[in-house]
Amino acid sequence: MPDWLGREAAPAHTVRTRPGRTTIRESTYEKYSTWMWILTYLTYCSYHLSRKPISVVKNVLNQNCSNMTSPFQTNDSHWCDWKPFDGDDSATLLGTVDSSFLFAYAAGMFISGIIAERVDLRLFLSFGMIFSGIFCGMFGLGHAFGIHQLWFYILAQILCGLMQTTGWPGVVTALGNWFGKGKRGLIFGIWNSHTSVGNILGTLIAAAFVTKNWTLSFIIPGIIIASVGVLVLFFMVPEPSFVGLPNPNMKKDDSPNVSYIEKDKKMESELISTDTKEEKAITFIGALRIPGVIEFSMCLFFAKLVSYTFLYWLPNYIANNTPSYSAEESADLSTFFDVGGIIGGIMAGVISDFSGMSASTCAVMLIFAIPMLFIYQLLSSASLGLSIFLLIVVGLLVNGPYALITTAVSADLGTHDSLRGNAKALATVTAIIDGTGSIGAAVGPLIAGPVSELDWNYVFYMLMVADVLALLLLTRLVINELRQWRQRRRQNYHHSL
Repeated sequence: MPDWLGREAAPAHTVRTRPGRTTIRESTYEKYSTWMWILTYLTYCSYHLSRKPISVVKNVLNQNCSNMTSPFQTNDSHWCDWKPFDGDDSATLLGTVDSSFLFAYAAGMFISGIIAERVDLRLFLSFGMIFSGIFCGMFGLGHAFGIHQLWFYILAQILCGLMQTTGWPGVVTALGNWFGKGKRGLIFGIWNSHTSVGNILGTLIAAAFVTKNWTLSFIIPGIIIASVGVLVLFFMVPEPSFVGLPNPNMKKDDSPNVSYIEKDKKMESELISTDTKEEKAITFIGALRIPGVIEFSMCLFFAKLVSYTFLYWLPNYIANNTPSYSAEESADLSTFFDVGGIIGGIMAGVISDFSGMSASTCAVMLIFAIPMLFIYQLLSSASLGLSIFLLIVVGLLVNGPYALITTAVSADLGTHDSLRGNAKALATVTAIIDGTGSIGAAVGPLIAGPVSELDWNYVFYMLMVADVLALLLLTRLVINELRQWRQRRRQNYHHSL
């Protein structure tokens, strides 16, 4: 049985001498795996923290100048806006800036997954994090140096997007190398809260400076992610074999006639053999042939479209829907969506572990998300308390499926039985699923910008349609899961007789 962190049972890496007592080797494994859980959590938290400032600063790049007093005589209704975002097409331009990051991220993700399988993950992650910090700060320097050319801000976002692709394949592969399949939904559900925690911290940090000096809204998150990158460089242990410990995803002889000591010796011999005979990395086409990869990838396309539209446009929607809120207040209120995301990710993981039905778990949450999007759009401005409650519920239902697919499902498919123990597929599978989702993440904010200029209602209709399509794409997998569930019930019934 796996422990609460999803680590496989003692035979994989332990010699038991007495019930309740384990060797130093098992204790060492637990310390390293716990440290990797914490470090990868902090790592991806900092990635998301550095993505969030643009959604907050957006409200001061183009704002309602009629409520402000101009220090000079002017008839320009956009006197307080930042060029080049001071025109009537500002929403379209800001959508283009968002999508320049997201399309670069989506394109780079497919390449990053292939690279991650072939290099030292420490160097891969630390390189990406340090340069992500530099390019995040680059956007803020546009304010410090008075740069008003659109190409500069698009370039900063493209470079930052490319560097950010190092994060997901790197951390999922590193964590997957330390944890077995047991209770992956719960493990990754709790672990995936780094996305929402990073969003919350990024929002609060950016909001603290947005009205005074928005240069710091980008510089501070940039410094944070670069600093964590240095920590990764010196203290990450991406594979158990680096410290003489076995990978829990390696195939083990679980025959009851073999003693724990013999199993342990066999595992040591496997470790030695892997030094001379290295596994081949899986091809892109080979990864697509793994059952469920295409369906979950396309489902994530639409799930991420919804989630990232909220990520990039929610503070702006709140500010426009409730004019009495300042840019800082709108940003602070939007963090409750991410609070719901934390709850949703953990809830989806627990339900998936308990039922063994990942696709069905996602489908149920998507079914409830569709009417909740309509209810939030209808009642969000009624009162502050109701708005907070609805944001938490919407965040829970929108981010639950997204969190489950990008973590536990990706890790399970990357170590699928059809791969025959080839651990080198994990980064490629993760990159395919998250890369496809990231294309949807780029499309959502890009469309939301010009559509919001017509009416915000149309944006919410678009999000509801996206959730319906995500649900339809899971149909075959849900039917298969229900069929297997019925078969298990019949077998259990006949077995009890």
